[in-house]
Amino acid sequence: MKEVKQRYLDNIPLEDALERYLNRLEEIGALEPGKPERIPVYQARGRVTAAPVFAAVSSPHYHASAMDGIAVRAADTFGAADTNPLRLRLGSEAFVVDTGDPLPEGCNAVIMIEDVHFPEEGTVEIIAPAVPWQHVRVVGEDFIETEMVLPARQEIRPYDLGGLLTAGITELEVYPRPRVALLPTGTEIVPPGTPLKPGDIIESNSRVLGGLVEEWGGEPVYAPPTIDDYGLLKKIVLEYLDRSDILAIIAGSSAGREDFTVSLVRELGEVYVHGVAIRPGKPVILGSIQGKPVIGVPGYPVSAALAFELFGRPVVYRKRGLPLPEKARIKAFVSRKTVSPLGAEEFIRVKLGRVRDKLVVQTLPRGAGAVTSLVQADGILRVPRLSEGFPAGAEVEVELLRPADEIERTVVVVGSHDLLLDMIANFMKEKGAGFRLISSHVGSMGGLTALLRGEAHLAGVHLLDEETGEYNLPFIRRILGDKKAVLVNLAYRVQGLMVPRGNPMNVTGLDDLARPEVRFINRQRGSGTRLLLDYLLRKEGISPDKISGYEREEYTHMAVAVAVASGNADAGLGIQAAADALRLDFVPVGEERYDLCIPLEFWDTEEIWLVRGILADRDFLEVVGKLPGYDFRDCGKIIGET
Repeated sequence: MKEVKQRYLDNIPLEDALERYLNRLEEIGALEPGKPERIPVYQARGRVTAAPVFAAVSSPHYHASAMDGIAVRAADTFGAADTNPLRLRLGSEAFVVDTGDPLPEGCNAVIMIEDVHFPEEGTVEIIAPAVPWQHVRVVGEDFIETEMVLPARQEIRPYDLGGLLTAGITELEVYPRPRVALLPTGTEIVPPGTPLKPGDIIESNSRVLGGLVEEWGGEPVYAPPTIDDYGLLKKIVLEYLDRSDILAIIAGSSAGREDFTVSLVRELGEVYVHGVAIRPGKPVILGSIQGKPVIGVPGYPVSAALAFELFGRPVVYRKRGLPLPEKARIKAFVSRKTVSPLGAEEFIRVKLGRVRDKLVVQTLPRGAGAVTSLVQADGILRVPRLSEGFPAGAEVEVELLRPADEIERTVVVVGSHDLLLDMIANFMKEKGAGFRLISSHVGSMGGLTALLRGEAHLAGVHLLDEETGEYNLPFIRRILGDKKAVLVNLAYRVQGLMVPRGNPMNVTGLDDLARPEVRFINRQRGSGTRLLLDYLLRKEGISPDKISGYEREEYTHMAVAVAVASGNADAGLGIQAAADALRLDFVPVGEERYDLCIPLEFWDTEEIWLVRGILADRDFLEVVGKLPGYDFRDCGKIIGET
C-alpha cells in the first residue's frame, strides 16, 4: 500500500472554487462537447443540436385548404351578397375540398362549408365574396425549404420533433451525452441486498448521483464498489476514465488514513481544489486526469449529493453544449431560529408548506449522513458563510426541489410525533386530492407555539395537566390565549418503557430507572412524553438526578426505540407501536390521549376537511386499528373547543 500524506489545499469560498475549477477545465479543453453524432430524429428528444438544422422541404409543400368547403377563384366571387346571391358551377368554377386537400389548379381561396348552399345538383350558392388566399395554407407557411428550424446548441423538445419531421428532416447531428463514471469506494461498502454485519454500509450514492446525471441529460456509467486499496483504486480509475468523459470518485476525499482520492488524482493528473467552505461537503476534490474532469465527492450521502450538484452539474451541462439553467427559487419564512457557524456556506434541506398567506420553512436534520433529508426535502436554504443564521420569522429565499404547486397544497402539522401522522399522509396521497401532509416533530408545546405564530394548520398534542388531570385543553387555553381552536381526538395510546428484547436488565417499572446500571434515553423538553414522565416520577417520588441518561434527549418515539435497539440505552419511554416496530419488549405505564389541535380559522378549509374525512374513513380506521398500543374509540370526535 502506498504511504500517503494528505492535507487540504485550502478552504476557499464556493464561488472561488467553482470559478477556479471551470476556468482550469476550460483552459485544457475539458468542457467542450464531444464529437457530434448523427442520429434519427425519433431518438433525438433531450439531445442537443451540434449544428443549425435547416428545412429539407417547404411545409406545406403545396397550397392546401385550411377548411372544409369549396375552392374558388376569388375574382369569380366579387359582387356576392345577401341581397345578391351568386351561383357557381361545381367542377369548373367551384370545387368541393376537405381540410388539407391541395387547391385545384387556378383556385386561390376557400369558402367554409357553413357559408355555402347547394340549391341544386352541380351548383353552389354563396352570399359573400372571397378574398385571395382566405382559408388557404400557402406553400411554406410553416417552413420554407432551407429555412433554419433549430439553431445549434438547443435541447430538443417533443414539440421540436414534430417541427423537424414536418420540415422533411429524418436525421440530424447532436452532441453525445456526457458519460459520467461513478466509482464508489470504501472497504465498508456493500451492494444493496447483501446480508449486513456491523460496519457494513449499503452502497446507494452511485445510484443517487447517477439519477442526477440522467436528469441533467448525461449518461451514468456505474463502476463496482472498490475497497480502499491504492493500487486497485488506481487501476479502476484508469479503466473507467477510458469509458467516460467525466469521473466522480465517491468517498475517500478527506484526509483520513485510508482516504486515497486526492493522492490518486495528484499522481495521475492535477488537483485544482481540495476543500471548499461549504457545509456539508467540505472535503470535495476538483481536478482532472488525462484532460477529463474529475470530482472527488465525500462519502456521506448528503455531502455527496450536494458536492455533486454544485460541481458536477455545471460540468455536465457545459459538456452537453448548454448553459447552466437557473433553479427555481421562492420566498419563505423560517419558523424557528436557524443557527449556522461562521466561515462556511451552509446548505440546509427544508420542508415547505403554505399556511394562509405565509410560506413556512421547516428545517430537516442537518447531518451529512441524514438520507431522510434527501428524501423529504422540498428545497434548500443557503446560509451565507459570513452569516450566523436566521432569526425566527426571517424572510429567506429557498431553492426549490419540488414543483411550487405541490408545495402550495400542503397540510402543515407541527407538534408531537406519532406514527399515525404518516398514515394520514399516506391516505391523503391515496385519495388523490392533490394535497400532501408534512410534519415537524418539536413536541406538543412547540406545536401549540407554532399555531400561535400562524405557522401550522394543526398540532399533535398529548399534554397532561397535573393539577386538573385533564389532557391538552388547559395548555391550549394557556398558550393560544384568545385564539379559538377545536380539539379533535386522534387516538388513545399506551405509553411504557421500551427495553431490549428479553428485558436483560429486568426493568419492570419506573423505579428501576433509578438503578445506576440502567441507561435511560429521554424525550426532549416540551414533549408530552417528557411531561408525562416528569409527572409519573414526581408521583412515585423518584428524582430525575437518580436516573442515568435523563438529560439525553431524542425528538421522536422511533428515535428512542432505535437508541434502545442499538444498545445505546437500556430503557426509554415511548409508545408501544414504536417498540413493536423494532421488536423491543414493552413495559406499560399508562394510557394517554393524543389529540389534534386545529385553529378555528382553518376548521372549514379544504385541507382540514380532507383530514377530518380521513379520520372518519372506514378504510383508514381498519388499517390503523391493527397497530398495537392504540385505541380509536373517539377518533375524529371533537373533544373540546376554546
